[in-house]
Amino acid sequence: MVDAIVSVVLEQRISMAVEESKEQMKLVTGAGKEVKKLTCNLRAIQAVLNDADQRQVKEEGFRLWLDQLKDASCEMEDVLDEWNTARQKRKIQGFNDENSLVPQQKKVCCSFFPATSCFGFKRLVLSRDIALKIKQINETLDDIARQKDMFDFDVNVSKSTTIEKPDPRVQTTSVVDESEIFGREYEKNELISKLLREQSHEQNGLPIISLVGLGGIGKTTLAQLAYNNDEVVRNFDKRMWVCVSKPFDEFRIARAIIEAVTGSASNLSEFQSLILCVQECIAGKKFLLILDDMWNEEYNKWEPLYHCLKYSLKGSKILITTRNETVAKIMRSIDMISIKQLSENECWSMFKKLAFFDRSNEKRERLEKIGRKIVGKCC
Repeated sequence: MVDAIVSVVLEQRISMAVEESKEQMKLVTGAGKEVKKLTCNLRAIQAVLNDADQRQVKEEGFRLWLDQLKDASCEMEDVLDEWNTARQKRKIQGFNDENSLVPQQKKVCCSFFPATSCFGFKRLVLSRDIALKIKQINETLDDIARQKDMFDFDVNVSKSTTIEKPDPRVQTTSVVDESEIFGREYEKNELISKLLREQSHEQNGLPIISLVGLGGIGKTTLAQLAYNNDEVVRNFDKRMWVCVSKPFDEFRIARAIIEAVTGSASNLSEFQSLILCVQECIAGKKFLLILDDMWNEEYNKWEPLYHCLKYSLKGSKILITTRNETVAKIMRSIDMISIKQLSENECWSMFKKLAFFDRSNEKRERLEKIGRKIVGKCC
């Protein structure tokens, strides 16, 4: 009789625990959607804050509102970091998917609840805490949005003091240390061969060659190697290197070409005058022009420069590097060299020089196994 009563009580307690777990599960599993929403909101908020930093805000009230937005942004970054860390830990600890709260190998810590482990319970509490933080942040964002509407803030900002941010991309140059280069021998020889090749009688215009590949794959390095090759140097009267990057600025490119040919900067302000000056500078010369990191997809912006460069001697070449094959086509490239990943041995040679710099032989031997695994992952 006692056993029967205990059994009924236990069943009730287990049923209550299961219902409680379901409620907690709803909160946790729903957090995935909330995280996506929070991530989108964070990007939008950061865009507003970045824009506001560049401009002069009209009202003090709006500045205070922006401060609240900055605080919320910091909290959002913290909780998203916490969420991502928890997800990574779950993967390391052997869970099938990010929403699963049951480990693959269950460890029983209480005979009353054989399907629930202490470990799984701790994970439930941790995930619930993060989910609660996300919920609270979303409520804070709602309050901030209501304040904006309640006080009728003027979200327009004055552009009178707008300062153009410099291009964050690193500006490249033609300088290269060949001792630091690994691989790319085949691509280098192919490129140099194309640069030195004479045009056939059927070919008209100024040939454009493109190096196309992912960012960091080695396009700029190949262009540098070709630019400094002894045969290439002897073959061209003038060599010019221009880092184009974003945005495409035809004025700056024209000035860079003039400065490279004449050795002095141009103070011309009208594009027409710059184009005529470029045309005069390169007339009767056989040149090589490198346009590194090209992103422009508007041919009409490039066309005036291209036409004036045609006044050079036959045999002149233009070499561009770009991540986008569409850009190469828009630039009317006659040759496209696709840059692929390095071989595993070449990757390893480069990796160990960087990773093992100033380390003892003992440490190098100990780290080689994991180093090779990293190289395999990075490709």
